Amino acid sequence: MSKYIIEFIGTFFLVLTIAFTGNPVAIGGMLTALIYMGYGVSGAQYNPATTIAVWIQKKINAKEAGLFILSQVLGAAGASIAYHLIYGNTRVFFLSPDIKINILKPLFVEGLFTFVMMMVILYTAVAKRSAGNQYYGLAIGIIVTGIGYAGSYISGGAYNPAVGVVPVLMETIMGVCQCHPINHAWIYLVGPVSGSAAAALLFRYVLKEEV
Repeated sequence: MSKYIIEFIGTFFLVLTIAFTGNPVAIGGMLTALIYMGYGVSGAQYNPATTIAVWIQKKINAKEAGLFILSQVLGAAGASIAYHLIYGNTRVFFLSPDIKINILKPLFVEGLFTFVMMMVILYTAVAKRSAGNQYYGLAIGIIVTGIGYAGSYISGGAYNPAVGVVPVLMETIMGVCQCHPINHAWIYLVGPVSGSAAAALLFRYVLKEEV
């Protein structure tokens, strides 16, 4: 049970940091600390896309993956509620792509940068060759900062369904937003999951890395 609690806590504070700041440096710094906090307990995934990659590596089974994702979704939902309790109806939090360009471009950005993020995660925190290193959290925090700056103005820079989808659903459920942000939520599911799966399959079956 402790690993699922850690996943809830980590995702909660990650999403809350994104909601409050939107700053890639703050987000990367918070994620680095949360990774070092939770890695020894849950693997510090905090992202359904990461959980899918770990599941493809057969480090967890399907039931565990489902419980990890549920914990992450609940953590993100809790962060959305906390944000709403603080700001009320004066502000809303959800990510949205640049609607002036073809929607396939933000989708591509979400998939592409999730792919490189997942490659960093797999090679620093999962691969047997990297076992016992102490730099994994810093490497992951740095890549998240980099892709946050690189893609946020195009796609919103979620790279995480818990960040891109759950807050949108919560704003809709709570009736805080009178717009229709849910129309673009699918890119934050399809993009990150596709990028994560591509990285995990390449890592395991093409590069044949040991985990």
